[in-house]
Formats: sequence, C-alpha cells, structure tokens
Amino acid sequence: MKPTFHLDVVLDAIAHAVAPFPKAAMFELAERGYNTLFEQLISCIVSIRTLDETTIPVSLRLFEVARTPAQLATLTVEQLTERLYGTTYPDQKAYTLLGIARRALDEFDGQLPADFDVLTSLKGVGPKCANLALGVATGQAAISVDVHVHRVVNRWGYVQTKQPEQTLKELEHRVPRERWIDVNRLLMPFGKHICTGNLPKCSTCPVLAYCEQVGVERHR
Repeated sequence: MKPTFHLDVVLDAIAHAVAPFPKAAMFELAERGYNTLFEQLISCIVSIRTLDETTIPVSLRLFEVARTPAQLATLTVEQLTERLYGTTYPDQKAYTLLGIARRALDEFDGQLPADFDVLTSLKGVGPKCANLALGVATGQAAISVDVHVHRVVNRWGYVQTKQPEQTLKELEHRVPRERWIDVNRLLMPFGKHICTGNLPKCSTCPVLAYCEQVGVERHR
C-alpha cells in the first residue's frame, strides 16, 4: 500500500534528484540573464517540438541580434529563419516571432504586459508558453504543462487526464499556488532524465514509494 501522497515531500525529493542534470531551457536562459518576458516568450516559441540541447544555442544565436521587440522587428523573415536554424519549423517560427514583436510595438509600446489573456491572444502563443514565460520572467504563480509534466503526474496517479490542457486545469486546482512554478522547473528535468517516457528509472526513483506507476509495463 502506497503512503499518503505529499506533494511538498515529492517535489523536495525531486529537487535533490535533478540537481546534477541540466536545468530546463527557460530556467537556464533566465540564469544567464535572458529573463525579460519577451525573451522568455520567444525562447519558449523556439523550444516548441525542439530539445533543450537545441533550444538554448538557437535562442542565444537569436539574442545576439535581437533581445527586444524593436530589435527583432528590424529583421526579415529570411534573417530570422537563418538564426532559427536547428529548431523545428524555423520559417513558421520566424513569422510567429515577428508577429509578436510587431504587436508588442504597435499595441503595447514595446513592452508585453504580464497578462495571460494578452499573451495567449498573440498568434502562436499557447497556455504552456504564456504560463512558463510569466512564471520565469515575472514570478507570477503559473503552471506550464509540457509532455514531461503531463506524463509524470499521470504516471503518479496524481491526476487522470488525457490532454495537457486538462492536466493544467487539474494541477491548478490541486497544487498550492506557491509551488506552481516548481511544477515545470522540477518535473521537466525529472521527466527527461529519470521518469522517462520509455523505460523509466523506477529502481532508483526518489519518489517510487508514492508512484502508482500508471501505464508502466517495463522499467529500469
């Protein structure tokens, strides 16, 4: 019989376990000084369907020439696409980033407001990127659910959902607001390096005692 699930205990154990691994891309970029709402938002766009190992160098290459809406808006689609080489759909993302920069300039005097509804009204910005950018850049309580977070919390049996959007709503209801940003900060590297999609490392998992191992047929 599993012990009572205590989220604080679980997250604290995971924080210790993931310490040796690279931080999630947005948190790593913030530590390097790329921590404005605009920088975080466009880096999250870069990260879509792209590994962190690619997201970080691509974002850094972009930031060499554009860290503000005004700077980015001076670039052509072709110049942006070249800077975005290595990420998925670089030409599509170039149009998305230009659209965000131009709306920031046209409607918000070059400063994106720290508002979820405004950010998700920008073409190409979904709840995941809006929440992640808000959480990292502004410290707002926000939960960002990527494939890792969605998989981990369902594997635990903490939620029972089919889609990340459903997971987000459940987590917002169940997780104390002061730990919302920790969900992505900790569960992304945990899901990438320990609670992996295939053959999770259950034998060395620090929170196995609390995990229902939902859907796990084979593990290490």
